[in-house]
Amino acid sequence: MSHYDVIIIGGAVTGSSVAYHLAADPGFGGRVLVLEKDPSYRFCASALSAASIRQQFSSAVNIRISLHGIEFLRRVGQHLAVDGEAPFIGLREDGYLFLASPEGADVLRQNQALQSSLGADILLLEPDALLRQFPWLCVDSLAAGCWGRSGEGWFDGYALMQAFRRKAISLGVQYRAAEVARVVVSDSRACGVELADGSRLACGTVVNAAGADGARIARSAGVDIPVHNKKRMIFTFRAEDRIANCPLLIDTNGCYVRPEGEGFLCGSAPAPDRDPDADGDFSVDWSLFEELIWPTLAARVPAFERIRAGRAWAGHYDMCSWDHNVLLGPAPGVSGLLLANGFSGHGLQQSPAVGRGLAELIVHGEFRSLDLSELAPGRLHTGRKVLERNVV
Repeated sequence: MSHYDVIIIGGAVTGSSVAYHLAADPGFGGRVLVLEKDPSYRFCASALSAASIRQQFSSAVNIRISLHGIEFLRRVGQHLAVDGEAPFIGLREDGYLFLASPEGADVLRQNQALQSSLGADILLLEPDALLRQFPWLCVDSLAAGCWGRSGEGWFDGYALMQAFRRKAISLGVQYRAAEVARVVVSDSRACGVELADGSRLACGTVVNAAGADGARIARSAGVDIPVHNKKRMIFTFRAEDRIANCPLLIDTNGCYVRPEGEGFLCGSAPAPDRDPDADGDFSVDWSLFEELIWPTLAARVPAFERIRAGRAWAGHYDMCSWDHNVLLGPAPGVSGLLLANGFSGHGLQQSPAVGRGLAELIVHGEFRSLDLSELAPGRLHTGRKVLERNVV
């Protein structure tokens, strides 16, 4: 039976970030294997999401994670170059713009105060200031908005994933196309994995970074986690009238839009009663665009009244129903198993800090660069929640 020091289940952006950070750590000299059931990455969230980064969270740990994330992305060519060839991820720091009604203004102001205290470049704008900065915006019904002047924006998520993967391979990490049937546990310790073909691989540590498959993998080791796959759809369009300097705009009802090439992409979470678990369902429901998203955007940005709809697609978020934050770190009751599950749509932007943090746990037994222990899965058993009010 082949033996590895670390087996990572899931080779998308999180698993590949862990692999890279492990291989790049001077204190680590072991063998790493990444198992990915779909090496085409056709259905992974890394390839299908809107690929954005923000500091506009309400919890300090998420703000710090994304502050590290933007610095990593700005220097991605230094970190992930291979043989002198630097990856290009198309980072655009055009900001997020969260809008608030009078009912939501106090929460927005509280969030902005925390974000600014931690070093995020977030401006709180009253309606008049919003209109001066974004003259194409309808400010009726708004009490305030928060705009990320720098450090927020979007990028090519697929390119970032592939850059992590390519760099990890260049540092000696092995990748294998294989589906994991279960984590092998002996005496309450993860000691390997069993593949779908019945073969087994032994290891000292298993990392569950399986995305949409993460809850199943955890259950195979006897660990139940409240992570569910939820379908999220992205719609594209072109506007007849042009607008300048458009950030990623989030309206008061959660609908969002941002530029993409010569057009725009947009989306929104469906109503709870229209948001079932979505294993294997990648169909697109255009009624969400026609009945909610487009009317919202056209009312907020009059230039969006005349548009031409484009293509649309669906992907899956691994949603943590406990508190919409990732379950990160040692699995309760099973030593040698680390979880990175339930990112709830934040996996791409959090991948640099999460990969570094899990690598530090494996190599050094503790978080050294950024304390991520607040996100430990053990909070499920103590009843503690990491309150995050800014979930898009």
